[in-house]
Amino acid sequence: MLELSICVGSACHLKGSYCVIEQFKQCIKENNLENDIIIKGAFCLGHCTEAVSVQFENEIYSVVPSTAKDFFNNTVLGRINK
Repeated sequence: MLELSICVGSACHLKGSYCVIEQFKQCIKENNLENDIIIKGAFCLGHCTEAVSVQFENEIYSVVPSTAKDFFNNTVLGRINK
């Protein structure tokens, strides 16, 4: 199972971490990946000044709510389909 960890600490919370989580949940459901991807909350992944920190396959990404769906489609789905 693949894991998406999204920072829910204070800085990322203010940048929209819960919106990012909701968009990821929607993408997972739309792509029938409920048994393939798990979303976990995390605290401080170290990129507080940029955007919402998302860890996926040991890499940290900065995601804002307006790019969450694109990130999921390009980065997450791209690795699942390989």
